[in-house]
Amino acid sequence: MKKDLLRILDLSDREILSLIRSGATWKRRGGSRRPIRPLTGKSLAMIFQKASTRTRVSFEVAMTRLGGHALFLSPQDTQIGRGEPVRDTARVLSRYADAVVIRTFAHETAVELAAAATVPVINGLTDGHHPCQVLADLMTAGERGKDLRKMRVAFIGDGNNVANSWVEAAHVLGFDLRVACPKGYEPDPAVIEEAGKVGRGNVRIVRAPAEAARNADVLYTDVWTSMGQEAEGRKRRASFKGYCIDAALLRQADRGAIVMHCLPAHRGEEITDEVIEGPRSAVFDEAENRLHVQMAVLERFIQH
Repeated sequence: MKKDLLRILDLSDREILSLIRSGATWKRRGGSRRPIRPLTGKSLAMIFQKASTRTRVSFEVAMTRLGGHALFLSPQDTQIGRGEPVRDTARVLSRYADAVVIRTFAHETAVELAAAATVPVINGLTDGHHPCQVLADLMTAGERGKDLRKMRVAFIGDGNNVANSWVEAAHVLGFDLRVACPKGYEPDPAVIEEAGKVGRGNVRIVRAPAEAARNADVLYTDVWTSMGQEAEGRKRRASFKGYCIDAALLRQADRGAIVMHCLPAHRGEEITDEVIEGPRSAVFDEAENRLHVQMAVLERFIQH
């Protein structure tokens, strides 16, 4: 039976930790003179309806390093862009490729694709969830010595798709998460309710960034205006004024705290240049780890 990765709740705590360990192993093997290529002869179809740097490059490079081949499919390159039903595209791609990555707007599109596909479907980002990003974030936190079951994470800013995936990860693994956001910008209430049924973790929504950051092991942020929200940019900048990870906020966190951002960053808005370039920043390790953890995901899901 095929397995999809559409959200963090699709994984158990053991599966998350196993993927992170596998990602770390692939990272150590990076310079090996005798590469291991478990996906030789396999193909990955990548449907991208949103622009991308890290997701596209990391998945393509990951598939190449594993011995397989990735095909990039933009709306202009496929019949989806001309109105073909998602379920029809899913059926056809399932007969060509060994897995599909989709990066799109509505999460329901990824769900519909997965329901019709007979090969694994991996969420490369939707407006609702960004599981591969948070897997890389967790790998990075573990590398920096954080206990993934006991750490304290402060998410500062918009309760967007990344925040939703952090909420799910907190409940699956059991760590503490505090989301600081203005009223009206909370993570999806349905996600909070569903994740809360797992019965682990402690997720709190607060208004003051300092309250979230106090004694945190990880400070995390994302852009205030995500793709597709450009028309709200001015309103959002006003609403999120003060929700910036700067040196003062970092001082509220634990002395060994690290700072993460999923990128791209709007320096001077949600994070200062001083912090993102500072010694506590794990931002570019985090970006690199997208590659390694996605190698683990592709290996696991395609060979499942």
